[in-house]
Amino acid sequence: MLGVASLVSFAAGAASVAAFAPLGAYPLALLSFAWLVHAWRGAPPPRAFFLGFWFGLGFFGAGVSWVYVSMHDIGGMPAPIAAFATLALCAFLALFPAAAGWLQARIPAAPAVRACLLIPASWTLFEWLRSWILSGFPWLSLGYATVGWPLQGYAPLGGVFALSFLTVALAGMLWLAMRRIRMRYALGGLVAIIVVGQVLRHVTWSTPQGEPLSVALLQGNIEQSLKFDPRRYARTLETYARLAEESRARLIVFPETAIPRFLDSVDPAYLKRLEAIARRNRGDLLLGVLTRRDPGEYFNSVITLGTSPMQGYHKVHLVPFGEFAPPGFGWMLSLMNMPMSDLSSGRARKPLEAAGQRIAVNICYEDAFGEEIAAQLPEATLLVNVSNVAWFGDSLAPAQHLQIAQLRAIETARMHLTATNTGITAAIDADGRVRARLPQFAEGRLEIAAQGRAGATPYVLWRDWPIVVLCLGALIALTGFARRSR
Repeated sequence: MLGVASLVSFAAGAASVAAFAPLGAYPLALLSFAWLVHAWRGAPPPRAFFLGFWFGLGFFGAGVSWVYVSMHDIGGMPAPIAAFATLALCAFLALFPAAAGWLQARIPAAPAVRACLLIPASWTLFEWLRSWILSGFPWLSLGYATVGWPLQGYAPLGGVFALSFLTVALAGMLWLAMRRIRMRYALGGLVAIIVVGQVLRHVTWSTPQGEPLSVALLQGNIEQSLKFDPRRYARTLETYARLAEESRARLIVFPETAIPRFLDSVDPAYLKRLEAIARRNRGDLLLGVLTRRDPGEYFNSVITLGTSPMQGYHKVHLVPFGEFAPPGFGWMLSLMNMPMSDLSSGRARKPLEAAGQRIAVNICYEDAFGEEIAAQLPEATLLVNVSNVAWFGDSLAPAQHLQIAQLRAIETARMHLTATNTGITAAIDADGRVRARLPQFAEGRLEIAAQGRAGATPYVLWRDWPIVVLCLGALIALTGFARRSR
């Protein structure tokens, strides 16, 4: 029986990935997690642990399969080692749903309380822990699947983890209704949460700041295998200079490491050429480039060139196994072609003053950490992400990354502009709608009018702590209640 249940849990976890981008079939998440609630009901802790593990293995195995693409197809790691490393990562990530299952099984509760409060609190708490442990991997947090659906209205209040809690709670209510347990209350709660979420989508959390700003987002479409090839260097520089020169936008944004060399080794004449473009447009450009300071200190950076004083942002949250090797894992990077695998972390997050805006810049998957993005608000008027997702080829990663950016826009009530090397380059409104985007794997320039905004959402002020405290409080209270009942 355990074998069949484990197989179904694995399939349910894998199916729930369709709730995320690019498919965005959010109701599948409710059905999949309703199964998980069903599987965990009455299960002893060891059984709940293993059912959660198999659910998580299917969930992450289907959802982050692009890790294999980055290691083997792009990075050149031997296929057996890349497959093993991908499986090991998915198995590690599956321990978080497994631990959530074990914890909720340890606490006695009535079926309705378990389905609508205990399981959502346990799942959300371990999802939050996944965003912290070993520098964090918050990819596929369940709340991202709500983008474009009524529940996204709660994002400015509680952020992505609050949306995860509500999604699992809705799945619990759905399970109760299907089992005819307190069906009237379950259906009433489900409808009420959805209706309130839809109403919240129409609340305006920020106000326009200044006049609309003309922006150009550049997409050079440089293959990862050629990006750091010295023979391709001059052509890369010319591609980006041409894309910038053809624009009259006050703010021009280059992707991550658009110039694949250290700033101090770039021809000064080329930098003056870029600065002249920005000055001609009476604005600034944001340039993705590698920088170095002291010997052994190398940064993934964004600098400003143009009418404003030159400023820089150095990436703070580095990618493990991509931009640095955790202790004891240097051997893995030696098996891959990783040009930027020994970087240093920046020490400060401060909006850049450019083109009349205060811009919260983040690089690559830094925008997956909502609390860190919120740290630059409410001062920042715009969010800008620069990325190079060419590492993940034609996989689920670019669409998932765009969905993450959409939720960051909703949480902060700010426009989110993202410039990438091979796509998806896009402009996202403060309500999470993608206003415009470029096709993937095509050279191009996205010209849009961006509106800076002021104000602070409740999430910007309180960040993730309210939902974390709520989950911890619920688990502690239910534990205490169970002990008193005995």
